[in-house]
Amino acid sequence: MSAAMDHFPGNWGNPRTRDIFSSSDYFPGSHASDSQRKMPSGPAGFVSNPALNPVTHTQSPIVTGTSVVALKFKGGVMLAADNLASYGSLARFRDVERLLPVGNFTVVGASGDISDLQYIKHMLESLQIRENYADDGHSLGPKNIYEYLSRVMYNRRNKFNPLWNSLVVAGVKNEEPFLGYVDLQGTTYQSPSIATGYGGYLAQPILRKALDTIGEDNITEEMAEKLLNDCMRVLFYRDARSLNKIQRATITSTGIKITEPYELETEWSFAEKIRGYGA
Repeated sequence: MSAAMDHFPGNWGNPRTRDIFSSSDYFPGSHASDSQRKMPSGPAGFVSNPALNPVTHTQSPIVTGTSVVALKFKGGVMLAADNLASYGSLARFRDVERLLPVGNFTVVGASGDISDLQYIKHMLESLQIRENYADDGHSLGPKNIYEYLSRVMYNRRNKFNPLWNSLVVAGVKNEEPFLGYVDLQGTTYQSPSIATGYGGYLAQPILRKALDTIGEDNITEEMAEKLLNDCMRVLFYRDARSLNKIQRATITSTGIKITEPYELETEWSFAEKIRGYGA
């Protein structure tokens, strides 16, 4: 009968570090007490290792990003998102980039959990590497990325372990603009304008009014830029989880351009006329 395995990594040792660390040095996990806890419902003195407990999944996102706003215009697509990642209601991280370039034709914008966004970014980078290895003259376009993400999100939803994000996939390939949406349940749709999070309530009416009055084929790049800046400004006024420091991505047949973070001009003098809440 073989000896029981020692499950505490600190006890395993490492030949290359024997001359550096002594047996009295402490490493997390090197003592049984590091990984044990009393079970209140169990018999007296019963000790359990958390590693033996059931696997649990994220029940709600922790560090999150808010709205992503996107619009088709004549010959391309434009997205905008702010650089804030909130820890609950705390505006914790102010330099988070949520617009991810994927290849030469696509940009993915994401709201929701930032750690899940980092995981999605890693998956997309791995996908691009595999495609580059093939070197067959073909490259992934926005429709391919859209289908891939929809399958990934639906697969994770079926495992009851979703990636807590709403994704906007935008791009241009073969002179054809594309704009689509994927959520944590794998739900997908395509539209000339898309806004996630709070933007679905405050930004979409602005974008749809412009599309109805001007028309998708008549909106120029300059008009789209102004519309998205106006939408992000409204969201900064009304969404407590937003910031006026934003980035904007433009995708046309010539390629992808993502701006450096910049601040929107805002006007707060109207607040002096508001009464209530202590004013």
